[in-house]
Amino acid sequence: MPDGKIRQVAALVYRVKKRQPEILLITSRGTGRWVLPKGWPQIGKTFSQSARTEAYEEAGARGHIAPFSIGIYTYEKNDMYDGETGDFVVDVFPMRFSHQEKNWPERGERRLEWFSVEESARRVEEPELKALISNFDPALVAIR
Repeated sequence: MPDGKIRQVAALVYRVKKRQPEILLITSRGTGRWVLPKGWPQIGKTFSQSARTEAYEEAGARGHIAPFSIGIYTYEKNDMYDGETGDFVVDVFPMRFSHQEKNWPERGERRLEWFSVEESARRVEEPELKALISNFDPALVAIR
């Protein structure tokens, strides 16, 4: 990217239980912080398709993903190779959860839990992601 930030994509996996939206958070493998499933854009796939793949690989989550981002957040990663740091910008794509596979690539490597919108916003560390989650309303996301 021209601003020196490294682009990633994330899936905001959600479901609605008793008319209340819940968001699926996972722990990062390195620090154990609560995060959204996220990773690198993949060659030959759109950003939203790449985010859907991350939701499956990291959490076993399947569902319908929106073709548009609902916003971005930035973070700095300090635990990269050779002591390097990186500035990342992450496009977030809402994904309506349909089911979870029995097995997925990173099963057993992370914890995953469903939280209310408010609790999800409290659990994540990045201020822009807290705001994105706090403002998330499934009724405003048209996913077919």
